[in-house]
Amino acid sequence: MLVIILNEVKKVIYEHAHKTYPQECCGFLYGTEHPDRTIILSKPVDNTQKNEKERRYQISSLDYIKAEQFAIQNNLALLGVYHSHPDHPAMPSDFDTQHALPFFSYLIVSIVNKEAKEMNSWRLNDERKFVEEILVSKQKTIPQITLNQEVHYG
Repeated sequence: MLVIILNEVKKVIYEHAHKTYPQECCGFLYGTEHPDRTIILSKPVDNTQKNEKERRYQISSLDYIKAEQFAIQNNLALLGVYHSHPDHPAMPSDFDTQHALPFFSYLIVSIVNKEAKEMNSWRLNDERKFVEEILVSKQKTIPQITLNQEVHYG
């Protein structure tokens, strides 16, 4: 499977991972499904994990509700979640795989000494995961989408 991500979105995710290092960052991925899964927007959220933020992330139920509302209000699909792996490879851990939801793309950024090293994406399948090919697009925006900024993350 192919997932396309705008270069500007990739930069925002890398900056978020840099800012939160050595803790894991997390956020939502929005975009369109047709003809290919295309990520045109990311929204950072707080990592609400109580312990071990250096190796775990958690997104609150309220943030998931707000993410769904944001997608509906902006005629976008909530395509998945991103998070960072400080000083570890950009591959899903057993914990990541066990807590994944079907349909979502899970984008992982490896960040070492505050520098983003690699990005991978994956989705669940019958074997519990498969890697998606990432294509980074230089296109800056999708012109037909105007965002409704009324849903706020906290």
